[in-house]
Amino acid sequence: MSLDSAPSAVAKVVLVLEALPNARGVTEISRSTGLSTSTVHRILRELAAVGWVRVDSDHHYLPGVRLLSLAGQSAGVTQLVRPILQRLCADTGHTVHFALRSGDEAVYVDKLEGDRAYTMRSRVGLSIPLYCTAIGKAILAGLSAPELREVLARIPLVALTPRTITDPDLLNAHLSAVAARGYAVDDEENEAHTRCLGAAVLDHHGVPVGGISVSALAFDLDRAKVRTCAPLLIAAARAASHALGLPQA
Repeated sequence: MSLDSAPSAVAKVVLVLEALPNARGVTEISRSTGLSTSTVHRILRELAAVGWVRVDSDHHYLPGVRLLSLAGQSAGVTQLVRPILQRLCADTGHTVHFALRSGDEAVYVDKLEGDRAYTMRSRVGLSIPLYCTAIGKAILAGLSAPELREVLARIPLVALTPRTITDPDLLNAHLSAVAARGYAVDDEENEAHTRCLGAAVLDHHGVPVGGISVSALAFDLDRAKVRTCAPLLIAAARAASHALGLPQA
C-alpha cells in the first residue's frame, strides 16, 4: 500500500496488517511500512487486544483468530479446510469441528454434523477452553515449552466435570503423551457424556493455530472407535496444515 501524504490512523493499521505476512517483528514491520517503531508497537498491542494479531513464543506477530475468521468468511481459511472436514465427517460419521486459537481459548469457526440421530450442542463462534477440550489440548501439546508454561500459568484449571484434569503436573504429563501420539482425547472432561478426539492444525511455521476434532456421545466413541478414527483425524489435521501453508515433509 502506497500513500502520497502522511497516512491516517486507519491507513497505518492497514499498513501494519499488510506487512504481517513478510515481517514478524516490530523493527521489521517499522522498516517495511515506514512507520516509527513506537507507532507499530502501539498498533500491534491494540490489534492483539482485540484478537486481530497474536504473539508467538519468539515474540513474533502473526494473524490472530479474528482476522483469520474474517478471511474464512470469503475465500480464506474456512473454505480451504472445509473439503477436508467434509471427508473426515463422511469417513467417521461423527460431528467434526474446526477451531482457531484465540489467546488462551479456541473458537469454533466451522462445524459439520455427523449422521447420528443426535446433534452436538456446540456452535460456530463458541469459545472453548484449551486445558480440557480435545482441540485445546492438541494445541497446548504443540506449543514450545516456554509458551506452554506461560499459558498454563495464566489459565485457571477449573473442574468442569469430575474427569477434568486440574493438577498442573498431571496435565503436563498428559500433554506430553498427546504430543507423542499426535492427537488428544477429551474423555468427558469438558462436558459429561461427550467424548472428542482433537489434532492440531499448524501454520507455515509449524505453530499450532487451531485444531480439528471428531465429537460424539461417549457410548458412540468407545476405545475401538477411537483407534479407528484417530488416524483419519491426524491425516485431516495434516492436510489442513498443508492447505494453510505448512511445507510438505
